[in-house]
Order: sequence, then structure tokens, then C-alpha cells
Amino acid sequence: MKFRLIYPRWKKLDRQTEFHLPPHGPVVFAATLPDDWEVEFIDENVQPLPENSDADVVGLSMMLTSQMKRGWEIADDYRRRGVKVICGGIGTMLHAEETMRHADAVFLGEAEGRMAGVLDDWRHDRLKPVYDYFHDHPPTEAIGTARREILNRDFYNYKGIQMVDLVHASRGCRFNCYPCCVSYLGGRKFRPRPVDKVVAEMAAIDNNRLFIVDNSLAQDRNWEIELFREMIPLKKKWCCHPIEEDDTVLDLAAQAGAWYVYQAVFDMSDHIRRRIRRYHDHGIAVEGTILLGLDDHTEDYIKRFIDFLMEIELDLAEFTVLTPFPHTRTFDDFEREGRILTHDWDAYTADRVVFQPRHMSPERLQELYAEAWDTFYRDEPQNYKMFKLFKTVVEREKADGTFRPRRREMATRRFGRRGGGGGDTPAAAN
Repeated sequence: MKFRLIYPRWKKLDRQTEFHLPPHGPVVFAATLPDDWEVEFIDENVQPLPENSDADVVGLSMMLTSQMKRGWEIADDYRRRGVKVICGGIGTMLHAEETMRHADAVFLGEAEGRMAGVLDDWRHDRLKPVYDYFHDHPPTEAIGTARREILNRDFYNYKGIQMVDLVHASRGCRFNCYPCCVSYLGGRKFRPRPVDKVVAEMAAIDNNRLFIVDNSLAQDRNWEIELFREMIPLKKKWCCHPIEEDDTVLDLAAQAGAWYVYQAVFDMSDHIRRRIRRYHDHGIAVEGTILLGLDDHTEDYIKRFIDFLMEIELDLAEFTVLTPFPHTRTFDDFEREGRILTHDWDAYTADRVVFQPRHMSPERLQELYAEAWDTFYRDEPQNYKMFKLFKTVVEREKADGTFRPRRREMATRRFGRRGGGGGDTPAAAN
């Protein structure tokens, strides 16, 4: 039997150089399919959809709100051709009711241990409209190694430079940040995977560069310490979301190959200034993720905020606009206050203002967003900052004997001259 797994295209942030990372959700999902099913994976961001409908079942894996309308178009087309369609993923969970109008079955929740039953229902022509495992999380011990063999590696490089591979070490998040939907999707409990299984999966990835996509590694200090200690022998180079602000943890992270961190910079406090400095003291670069348009953001505040970002010497910055994604506290508040300007999900790309800001017009916030990008990268363009960041990882790989030049990767000068930065970064994900 053949399962065609499709990852619909989505629009990247306008101000970023576009490259594509190998997606994570589809390869994790593919590991939950029974062994007797052939899996064909299509990432529409890097390849066209096949014209044929040569599949027994089509699965749509949708992560982002801005993928949903395209995903529904694809689902409608296959159903017109008589192919059953199953939709899942984070985006489907956020837009479940709408998705039900376009799919034969909607899967809500985590798929480990469950897809054999769903496909058996298909085999016996009894697919349910909804498989709701939203609050029934499987044990993290059941999470298998992602099936990265379904990826076409030729698509995931930038000018010949190998992109990072994505891997996760935990699920859930004990935090409940105002603009974030993770607590709705994965619960408020931190659910770490067994460290030995995570390390074994990392070791098996034929790529020295990884992106640990967990919402935050700074959730359990003892777990972080164990994870980083076990990662040291791998000699991988990796980036991630925040790490615990603790000298022991940061030192172990550096020894384990921490390359850079995506750190939310949410105010101009001494705490943020100190946190960036401590990352740098341990040789860990920082890409600040900057959210503009919060209710305490005036025009003057945003301008001073941009100056602050220059002062703390971020290695890179990614600016986004506050976006009221469904099932966040932001969405609930703005919907109640009548401040959401559109429910056109194609506009929910995190670089377009889709709500009424508290202290300025939507048009002015959009202008300040562009000004933030232009000001931060005025003296050193984004591609040059990315080149410097990439240069550090090459130097470290050469120092420990793990550098493997691929295609034109030897010509780092060419990379520095022609591009870099941006792509499928986490701030855009929702």
C-alpha cells in the first residue's frame, strides 16, 4: 500500500534570504506508519506535486497557519479524484473544524502507536471523521527515530552548503507565553524523551549540523546536564531555543557543540543584556527573535528597542510582528476586543500586521517592522552576519576533525559574497 505524504508550501518572511530546512513533522510522523506501507514524501516548498494520483491514501502534514489554505486546496483536489485524505500536524490541530470540511479524516494529537489503527479503518472502509488524541499523549519512550530517509537531500542545501537537520529531545512546555500556542498543543507539562534514545538518534543522522527544535531546553536543569554530557562525544554542532542561564549548563552545552541559540529578546532589561553576554562568554552565538507590536510597544519604545538590540551585539536578529494565532491568549484577547482585522490565514505569516495595535495604526507598525530590519542590518548586511556565523562552525569542525566539505561548501568566500541567513526559522512557525 502507498501513502503519499505532502507538506504544503508556505511563504517565508519577506526580509529573509530563502533557503529550506528538511521538515521535521513529516519525518517524525512517517516513523509512526506501519512497515508494510510505502511512503512517498513531497515537500511542495522545494518540488512540484506529482500530476498523478498514484496513492492509496494521501496524508497532509501541516505545521503553520499560513499552510492551511494551500493544504485544503490539495486535499479537495485529491478527494475529487477519489483518493482518501487524512490531515494532521500542528496546523491541523489549530484549525481542526475548518480542516474537517476538506478531509476524510482529521487526526488530532500525537501519532505514535495509533496510525496502524487508522489505516486499518481505511482498509475496511470505516475511516472516522476525527481521531481525537488531543489530550492523550503517548509515553515519550514510544517516540521512534524520525524517518529521514524519505527526504531528498539534494533539496536541502543553500548554494551547496549543507543545512541543519532537525531533531527533538522533548515535547510539551511548562511555560505559557502570551503569543504562543504550544501549551494548547502539547500541554503545560515538560515531557523529555529518554536521553539515550535522543543521543542515539542524533548519532545516526548523517549530518554534523543539527537544529534541536524543542520549544525551550531550559525546562529541567538536571535533564539538560545529562543530555549535554551525553552529546559531547558526538562532536555535533547544533543550534536550539533557549538554554538554562547557568554556568554549568552553558559550559556543558558549549562542550557538546552548541553553535548558536535562538533567544527571544522581549525587553530592554539588564536580565536580557546579561543573558546575551553569558552566551557569548561561553562561545555560543545568539540570534535574537524579536516580536514587535505588543500592547506596551509605542513607536518610541520600538525605536529605542532597536537601538538596544544593536548595543547587546546580537549575532543575528529575526524580526516578526505579533500575530494572533488561533488557540493563543493573544487570539482570545484580540477576538474579544474586536481587534483582529482579518481571518485570511494566508496573511498569518508573522511579517504582516493582521490586528489593530494598541498605540499606532497597523500601517505604522508595518513600517516600523521594515525599519527594524533595515536598521539592524544597516552596517553589516544579513548575508555577511550569516557568513561570519557559518565561518565559526566550519572552524570548529576543522578543529575537531568533523568538517566534511560538500559540493561548493569549500568556497566560503562565495557564500559570504552571495547570500545567507533566514529560511525556515522558528519564529515564523505557527
